[in-house]
Amino acid sequence: MDRRGRLSERLTWIPRTRFSKGPIKPSGTCSRRHWAGHLWSKRAARRIARTRGHQSNGVAEPQAAVTDTHAVIFHAAGSGTLGTKAGAFFDRCERREAILYVPTVVIWEVSLLARVARINLRRTVRAFFDDLFSNPAYHPLDVTPEQVYLADELRFNRDPFDALICAAARSLELPLITRDGDIRGSGAVKVIW
Repeated sequence: MDRRGRLSERLTWIPRTRFSKGPIKPSGTCSRRHWAGHLWSKRAARRIARTRGHQSNGVAEPQAAVTDTHAVIFHAAGSGTLGTKAGAFFDRCERREAILYVPTVVIWEVSLLARVARINLRRTVRAFFDDLFSNPAYHPLDVTPEQVYLADELRFNRDPFDALICAAARSLELPLITRDGDIRGSGAVKVIW
């Protein structure tokens, strides 16, 4: 439309669609979007589904997940090294639209990494996790004996932290946010990255 609200000349003829037998000539003040309605409605449905937290294939995004250590660190650093789906999940948590469980094993691993100066939290471990858990979307997850038994049965690598984190996700039947190749290759849990 031009500034006066009339159709401009370039929109007078709209290309043929799969539902028409020839070009369609719009009348009056109808917009191009209206005349290409079928194509527009598919695009709009995909956009609306994305804004509501659904994938375009009709499968709902998970409402809860468990996190691995590096995912929490990458998110806190804001470094952009999170995978696309993992970053989107953390964004949903920040908007309080999803829940993320942080196993106590992750808290312990972060404290060990900070102690040997592999990461710099710029505050104490307690203050770091107090800040994280101040958002009600993030929940600490205690280790249970059942998770220890599950971790003992998982033998995809020699890292006890990975085994306990996977066991936490399996015990809750939730996906795990991780980029760890051993975990993804094992098929022990569904992975978001």
